[in-house]
Amino acid sequence: MSQQTPRRGSAVWALVITSVAGFMAALDNLVVTTALPSIREDLGGALPDLEWTVSAYTLTFAVLLMFGAALGDRFGRRRLFIIGLAVFTLASAAAAMAPGIDSLIAARAVQGAGAAVMMPLTLTLLTAAVPEARRGMAYGIWGAVNGLAVASGPLVGGSLTEHISWQWIFWLNVPLGLALIPLARLRLAESHGTGAPLDLTGTLLASGGLFGIVYGLVRGPVDGWTGGIVLTGLFAGAALLTGFVLYSTRAKNPMLPMRLFRSRAFAGINAASLLMFLGMFGSIFLLSQYLQGVLGYSPTEAGLRMLPWTGMPMLVAPIAGILSDRIGGRPVVAAGLLLQAIGLAYFAVIVTTDVSYATQLPALIISGVGMALFFAPASNLVMSSVVPKEQGIASGANNALREVGGALGIAIMASIFSSQGGYESAQTFVDGLRPALIVGAGAVALAAVAALAVPARRNVPPTAGRPAEQVLEPTAV
Repeated sequence: MSQQTPRRGSAVWALVITSVAGFMAALDNLVVTTALPSIREDLGGALPDLEWTVSAYTLTFAVLLMFGAALGDRFGRRRLFIIGLAVFTLASAAAAMAPGIDSLIAARAVQGAGAAVMMPLTLTLLTAAVPEARRGMAYGIWGAVNGLAVASGPLVGGSLTEHISWQWIFWLNVPLGLALIPLARLRLAESHGTGAPLDLTGTLLASGGLFGIVYGLVRGPVDGWTGGIVLTGLFAGAALLTGFVLYSTRAKNPMLPMRLFRSRAFAGINAASLLMFLGMFGSIFLLSQYLQGVLGYSPTEAGLRMLPWTGMPMLVAPIAGILSDRIGGRPVVAAGLLLQAIGLAYFAVIVTTDVSYATQLPALIISGVGMALFFAPASNLVMSSVVPKEQGIASGANNALREVGGALGIAIMASIFSSQGGYESAQTFVDGLRPALIVGAGAVALAAVAALAVPARRNVPPTAGRPAEQVLEPTAV
C-alpha cells in the first residue's frame, strides 16, 4: 500500500504510538516543577541547581529539535524515532535512580536530547500513515494528547510526588517507552526526507544560537538581566542566529531553508505558535504557584482545579480538527488564540488573595477551549504549509520555536512578576501576578493577529479521479 492510500489499521497504530510518545516528551517540560521541594530534600542542592533540573531538559530539547528532524529525514524517520525513544526511556530511568543533584541534571539533559529526536518525527510519521481526508481528526487527537501533557505536567508531578515519590515522575516513562519501541518497529512504515547531506554548519550555528538565547532567558531572572553571563548568552546567541540566517540563505542544502519563511502560511503559523507558548507557558508556571502558595491548595488539588483548562483539549481538540477540515485552519486557530487571550485577561481582572473557585471557572473554561482550538489546526497548518519532503524540517522548526517561546514566556513573565511583586505575602504575589498575566494575554492576542496573516484555504479541482484537495494559497510575505 502506498503512502498516498495508507491502511486504516496502520493509521490507527501510528496515531496511538505517536500520541503516546508525544505525550511523554511534552509532559516532561513541566512535570518536575511541583516536585522540586521533595527533590531538594532528598538530593540537596541550591536554588540554581534545582532550576537546572527544569531548564536542562528545556535547553537540550529546544536546541536539538531541528537537528533531530534533519537526522530523521536523512537516515530514516522510523529508525531515528526509535533511537530517540530509547534514549529518552533510558535517561528517564537514570533520572529516577540519580544519587545526587548533578547526576539528575545530566540525566535530564540526555532526556531532552532523546525527546528532541523523537518529538518532531511524531508528526511526520503520523502524516505519512493517515489518509489526507482524515488528517484533521488525527491531528486533533494528537494535539489533544500533547496539549494535555503540557498543561497537566504540574498535576501529574504533584500527584506522584505527594502520593508515591518524586522518582515516579521519571519511572512513569519507562514502561511506556519499553512498550512503544517494539510497536514502532512493527507498526510504523519507514520514510525519508530529501536525502540531502546533513547541514553540520547550520546545525552548529542554530543550536549554539538557540542555546545562548534560551540560556540567557532562563538565567536572567536568577542572575539579573545585566549580569555578564546573561548578556553574553543573549548577545552571542543573537549573533549566532544571525549568522545562521545569513548562512542558510546561501547554503546549497540548508537545514532550515529561509525560503520557507517567504510563505505567509509558514511564517504566520510559526509566529503564532511562538507567541502562544510564550503566553501559555508563563501563565501556567505562575498560576500553578498561585493556586498553591496563595489559595492554599495542595499540588494535587491545584491540578484538579485546573482541569477545566488543562483537560479541555481532550474534549474540544478533535472537534477543532474536524472544523479545520471543513472551513480551514486559519479561522479556528485565530478564534482559539483570541479565546485564550480573553481567558488570561479575565483571570488578571479577577485574581485576588481569596478569589473563589466559582469566580475562576469562566477564565479556566475559556482558556481551555481556546487552547484546544489552537493545537490541532495549528499542526495541520504547519504540515500543509510545505511540500511533503520538507515536513520534517517544518515540524522541527515549529517545535523548536514553541520551546523557545515557552522559555521566553517563563523568563519575561517571571521578570515582570518579580519587579511588581514577589513571594513575601499573598498580596505581593497577586500584585506581581496580575501584570504578568496581562502581558501573557497580550502575547496570545498578538498570536491571533499572526494567525490571521495565514492565507485562506482554496479548493483544488479534482483531477484524474483524485478527490479535491484543500490547500493554502502560496502567498509570499
